[in-house]
Amino acid sequence: MANGQPAIQSLLTIDDVWEIYSRDIEEIESHIRRNLDSQAPCSNEIAAHILDGGGKRIRPLLVDLCARLTGYLPKEDLVLGSLIEFIHTATLLHDDVLDEAVLRRGQPTARHIWGNRASILVGDYLYSRAMQHIAAFENHDINATIATACRKMAEGEILQLCANRRPLMPESEYIRIVEYKTGALVAAACKVGGILGGTSPIQREELYQFGLSLGIAFQLADDHLDYTADNKTLGKTLGQDLMHGTVTLPLIHLLQRLTEKDRQRLIASIETEAVTEHDLLQITDHMHQHGSLHYTRDRSQEYIDAALLNLHSFDDSTAKRALTVVADYMVHRDQ
Repeated sequence: MANGQPAIQSLLTIDDVWEIYSRDIEEIESHIRRNLDSQAPCSNEIAAHILDGGGKRIRPLLVDLCARLTGYLPKEDLVLGSLIEFIHTATLLHDDVLDEAVLRRGQPTARHIWGNRASILVGDYLYSRAMQHIAAFENHDINATIATACRKMAEGEILQLCANRRPLMPESEYIRIVEYKTGALVAAACKVGGILGGTSPIQREELYQFGLSLGIAFQLADDHLDYTADNKTLGKTLGQDLMHGTVTLPLIHLLQRLTEKDRQRLIASIETEAVTEHDLLQITDHMHQHGSLHYTRDRSQEYIDAALLNLHSFDDSTAKRALTVVADYMVHRDQ
């Protein structure tokens, strides 16, 4: 390992990435634990419950890899990565309340154990804790990048709330929701890595666009999994989005291809929250028949391809190759 940078390997797998950057990931975990120091012990307990729930720390890893693209040695990127993970965890706590979720990653959600109010308050604590530490870096570009991401995530949640039970929205509107809800924080993580690595403004924007497309691809892959994965793979109830009236890309695609009679029947079920498990099975069959799930997977791959184009200006390195592997993993994690 020269200058703190692992030697380049011709081919990498996701297991190789975990191994090569295991020390960085361990340090990120250490920062996460050190910053769980609320004076309210139940806050630490609830936060630890979800942080220990099997997350891969993808966003902190993206901060690390994007910083390393220019030879940056790991230090502040690991701290900032852990704080971005706090922000991500806060969104999960809030999302589970909004979705009335019982499971996350195969485990009972915090709201299911401690209730909605506790989950919301601990999510707020994690947000504020993260922003307190991020502000301490006194780096305007980093502050602005993460603050903008947080604003967009909140707006994305509102946009989705307004769109719920309105299944005939155009695909472009849904992609905007995904861009705000999911893509914004992934994009910020990648750009923060570039800021720390001293990249040019152009390359920072390329990393931002890489992360934005990657985040959209990740969500579209998750939309696909919501109708196809078993509970063990998905870690939540199959078809949960539809059962709660949440419109995602497979449904948008399907509704454009059903007969008018079937379309109106399905829309009525969604708008009146009357979708049954039997309905869900029929809808999934229709999605297979009309290629809606295949279409969603293809769109996810298109966004991955677009993301990778933004890395062309960066020299070949282990970090660059690892980014391509992580990108592929994020949309093929069910395989």
